[in-house]
Amino acid sequence: MLSIVATPIGNLGDITLRALETLTTADAVVCEDTRVTGALLHHLKIPKKELVSLTSFTDDAKVEWILKRLEEGENIALVSDAGTPGISDPGYKLISRVRDRNFSVEVIPGPAAFLAALSASGLPINQFFYIGFLPLKKGRKTLLQSLKDEELTIVFYESVHRIEKTLTELAAALIEQPTRPVVIARELTKLHEEVRRTTVADLPEVAKSLTKKGEFVVVLGPVQDRGGSS
Repeated sequence: MLSIVATPIGNLGDITLRALETLTTADAVVCEDTRVTGALLHHLKIPKKELVSLTSFTDDAKVEWILKRLEEGENIALVSDAGTPGISDPGYKLISRVRDRNFSVEVIPGPAAFLAALSASGLPINQFFYIGFLPLKKGRKTLLQSLKDEELTIVFYESVHRIEKTLTELAAALIEQPTRPVVIARELTKLHEEVRRTTVADLPEVAKSLTKKGEFVVVLGPVQDRGGSS
């Protein structure tokens, strides 16, 4: 059995009872960074576990080794560094292969930073467009330009190193929609959680004033008419 286990994105109190039970009984835990997951298990007082690293650079041989263990009847838990596995992390590679082999899969749901940001945004989220991380180069400008006509709320992640550049580029791409709302969230569920609501027009100044720490989630309100006003 492969158990997909969501873990806290900051506040350890967000761990679920089911996640604790699953991690405690697992034969091994597949994770992105063994140091991060090891520290988490220690804080949660879960007995020491075999930790297996799975990154975007992991070769097929290791994936096959994990699949063999599942075939032998072991219970394997899959976690990400924080949040729900498979969302903008390498966990999907294993999940896809497990599904192809028809092994049993269960999901232990829990936190996800982009969902937390959407909930706190105050923007319409009955429908939304999740982008993940923006492209670094190829297709980046085209994607930003395409957001001018998007009628759904848009949400994406950005790193601390690129947040100022990204917000400045977003403001330039949407220059004709100055009042369109934007929400910027960082350090969600942590001690210094910050959720700031602003507009496209003010993005360049807000970008400069942001505390450059933690991972950011950006939520862009939908365009309200085809003419481009918000």
